[in-house]
Amino acid sequence: MALPNVFDSVVAQSFINRIHLLTPESQPLWGKMSIDQMLAHLNVTYELVYEEGKHPKPKFFMKIIMRLLVKNIVVSDTPYQANSQTAPYFIIEGKKDFNAEKTRLIDYILKTQQLGGDYFKSKESHAFGELSTREWNNMFSKHLEHHLRQFDV
Repeated sequence: MALPNVFDSVVAQSFINRIHLLTPESQPLWGKMSIDQMLAHLNVTYELVYEEGKHPKPKFFMKIIMRLLVKNIVVSDTPYQANSQTAPYFIIEGKKDFNAEKTRLIDYILKTQQLGGDYFKSKESHAFGELSTREWNNMFSKHLEHHLRQFDV
């Protein structure tokens, strides 16, 4: 099953429209994250791409483990299941600014769409090495879809 193409302006706008339906009072259908934590959590994916050095790269052994055991889960077409485990730097603790996180996420989605699939072709990921455009798309699209469904939008 092909996932929605985040590099397409209509698809990107569709995700943004759904994000605009979220409010500070939005409650999850599953999981422990609050709405502000979920938005900050989604932003980590983009921080790993656009904010070099913000998150430490995995060490050699961990990178091998990530590529062998985690990569296919993250970049495949298969949707995430509710209550899936996450990497430590994706765990958000404490209260975050809902509006700031929402704005950052929308800006990241727009930046990603505007850069387009060619920008991501064979681009190195933080933990998985080089990814194809499709793998980048799957990672972005699947993660957004999972958490927007979590908050019922």
